[in-house]
Amino acid sequence: MAASSATMVPSSSFSSAFSNSIAAGHTGKIDLSFLSSSFRGFSVSSRSPFFPFQLHRPGPSAFVVATLANEVISPERVQETLPDVFDFKAYMKSKAASVHKALEECVPMRSPERIHDSMRYSLLAGGKRIRPALCIAACELFGGTEAMAMPSACALEMIHTMSLIHDDLPCMDNDDLRRGKPTNHKVFGEYTAVLAGDALLAFAFEHIARDTKGVPSDKVVKVIAEVAKAIGPQGLAAGQVVDVANERNETVDLEMLEFIHLHKTAALLECSVVSGAILGGAADEQVEKLRIFARCNGLLFQVVDDILDVTRSSEELGKTAGKDLVADKATYPKLLGLDKAREFALELKQKALAQLNDFDKAKAAPLYGLTEYIASRQN
Repeated sequence: MAASSATMVPSSSFSSAFSNSIAAGHTGKIDLSFLSSSFRGFSVSSRSPFFPFQLHRPGPSAFVVATLANEVISPERVQETLPDVFDFKAYMKSKAASVHKALEECVPMRSPERIHDSMRYSLLAGGKRIRPALCIAACELFGGTEAMAMPSACALEMIHTMSLIHDDLPCMDNDDLRRGKPTNHKVFGEYTAVLAGDALLAFAFEHIARDTKGVPSDKVVKVIAEVAKAIGPQGLAAGQVVDVANERNETVDLEMLEFIHLHKTAALLECSVVSGAILGGAADEQVEKLRIFARCNGLLFQVVDDILDVTRSSEELGKTAGKDLVADKATYPKLLGLDKAREFALELKQKALAQLNDFDKAKAAPLYGLTEYIASRQN
């Protein structure tokens, strides 16, 4: 898909500090202040390329050599950072099981069977359930319960699943493998996959509005607004359209890449944490701290994803490995080199964890653990 002459650009330059420090050969701490700035506004410009400057980046041969190394943190180290009384592995297993059960119950097989079968095929295919876990953990941090957060947690997983179904379509990423299984359109056909994604998106909002219990209605409305903003034309959809429109654009730099992933990936993770906090009764200033925490985690998720894409096999990832490299798509390892991408991931993790300093460590343990898990995941 070719980019149009009227290219959408963000109204603020949220990545300048980071990109300038790399361009200048900065070797100390990376300035991540841009993560606390607004990044959802758009303006229309006829400028091309997307931004007026480019960064020097390593050529393909240097990048290929760099990917031979692999220093991703082992998952076993996650527990070491947490309070002794908190079992992160058991927590994640418990939440994943609860979410899976709730998803099975709220999206049963019914007529017409084809669309429900397609919805359930992708929705119940496993996955890390990071977004529901973040939502529940944030709610519990402020005295809420799993039951209060579960409808929103399930809705967020439905929306995430929709984005995967649509992302895999031939008109988008054109992928054949997802979570170790054939992608939805390969099993059910393109028209069914599109409609299954549409149905999951619509039902997500119905589920929040109808099934959230024990939460004041004004907070439920705030959550619905937060979710809509995260996935609409100033959220996930914005990141996706800029990503696809610039797929073969060799001038993509860090600023554009970060715009794409702060919208395409981070916005929904941010929404998961913020929604949980709202449901649990967090004050506005507490919500904003967690917003920055989640935004850092969202970008961290993508940086790690890019690293894994060039250091893991398709079997290990459960999806097609090295696809971005073959397509010559912009990634953090490509623009920064593998070592700098790892440095950036570490800085993002530290920035995220710093946002939790004002909260009770025992109550915030799941959020500490989820950050470590995002940083150390292997698939």
